[in-house]
Amino acid sequence: MNRIGRSMALLVFTVIGIGGCAHEWSSMSDPHPVTVADMQAVLRDEWSRHLFWIRTVVLDNAKNDLRSRSFGEKAVVANTRDMAKTIAPFYGDAVSERFRTLLTKHYGVIKAYSEATVAGNKRRQDAAMVEFASITDEMANFFSGINPHLPKDAVRSLFATNVDHHVAQINKFQDKDYDGEEATWPVMEHHIYVIADALTTALAKQFPTKFM
Repeated sequence: MNRIGRSMALLVFTVIGIGGCAHEWSSMSDPHPVTVADMQAVLRDEWSRHLFWIRTVVLDNAKNDLRSRSFGEKAVVANTRDMAKTIAPFYGDAVSERFRTLLTKHYGVIKAYSEATVAGNKRRQDAAMVEFASITDEMANFFSGINPHLPKDAVRSLFATNVDHHVAQINKFQDKDYDGEEATWPVMEHHIYVIADALTTALAKQFPTKFM
């Protein structure tokens, strides 16, 4: 097995665990190449964790629960690291680190908008929205630059919708509209799977020999 195949097999084996998924290997010493289904499962898991922990942070921020928010922030940082690792076997550590930087910036703007909303500071909210547009463009440039099957406009649209969801969620928490947030949450979850699946499909098309 080539180096990228071994790396991907080890990555998925580590993330989903020996008994944690139907898509697993019979021997850790001689793993099979990763399947597209395995990759999809890993990306869906990491992106949904991303969504979950950010939701935790913005809810705790709205409730001024500093202790819980601190825990959630640490989880976001750990998840960001893990998300970046998912593309390292394909593109290398340098590109993986660039992705981690973008994810960190993306979260930073969400946090800034959340804090501005809690403070009732419209000027800071508007500034965060400008930063949202910038990071969305950076994500589009990044993914379209590393994978020809991820057109810039399509990626921009995916992340712009993701931003809209975060903004709506933050505002609903601030307004204590928990019923409204409950209705928004499944839409957010569905869309984050759309992002994960788009990345999975693009990887499978770009690296067809790396999958079973």
